[in-house]
Amino acid sequence: MEDDPRIGRPVTGVTGAKTEAVRMLIEENPHISIRYIAFELGVSYGTISSIIHDELKLKKLCARWIPHELSQQCKQQRVEICQENLAKLESGQWRMYDIITGDETWIYHRAIQSKQSNMTWCDEDTAPTTVVRRSQYEHKNMFVIFFRSTGPEFIHMIETGNTISGDYYKNNCLKFLFNNIKRKRPSSGLRGLKLHHDNARPHQTNDVKAYLQEQGMMLMRHPPYAPDLAPSDFWLFGHLKRQLTSYPDSKSLQQAVTKELRAIPKDEFRKTFQKWIERMKLCITNQGEYFEHLME
Repeated sequence: MEDDPRIGRPVTGVTGAKTEAVRMLIEENPHISIRYIAFELGVSYGTISSIIHDELKLKKLCARWIPHELSQQCKQQRVEICQENLAKLESGQWRMYDIITGDETWIYHRAIQSKQSNMTWCDEDTAPTTVVRRSQYEHKNMFVIFFRSTGPEFIHMIETGNTISGDYYKNNCLKFLFNNIKRKRPSSGLRGLKLHHDNARPHQTNDVKAYLQEQGMMLMRHPPYAPDLAPSDFWLFGHLKRQLTSYPDSKSLQQAVTKELRAIPKDEFRKTFQKWIERMKLCITNQGEYFEHLME
């Protein structure tokens, strides 16, 4: 005995009522799991998955971390400063290889790799290796690094116990940086160059501003809360720290940092400055919002 053929769509576990019930649960709690929805509605996991993906066209994404909650004023400033800098670069008024950019970063003596890079193959009965977390008291040094599209210009390690202030920044960093440049360019000195640094307090003191004016150094404006628009932050510091291992003292760390920076091909610096331009354009297109999630 066989059933007669039926006309119409086959019966499935997905109905309009179920779809609406799933939608309501997700709207009530966007973090809810498929397994919990299936339990609540008394429906199979596969049916709920089909409703979410095929009917509601939803996908689950992780929250995106951003450096700062930007106000409308900050977004507008980010756009205006990027437009100003781009206009000067694209018109030929400024040249990328005349820009010196730099910042400070902490580097620990003991390197800790990411969880992914610490993974190892183990037998079934073998326990995984352990890595000790960093404590706030671990040895570290702050480095001040300036570079251009042609490579590093100045590398300075701040000795343990010292802090960076406006006075320290001027006397131990900017003065040495400018003297190095003047030695390399005896005929032109600082003429035509532009300095780019972020809006950290030591960079913005009246003493520092007066010194830059005295030296005739033009300042390239930096948008507020913009590590995504600072080559040191979006490229150099991360790249450098991935190359470093562990070092017993400050001297060996300083030597390693200098060696790794000098080993970076000049073409990588040039590419980073080109990406800087692309990032400015993305910032403008994205109306001042953080944009790194839009980059390929």
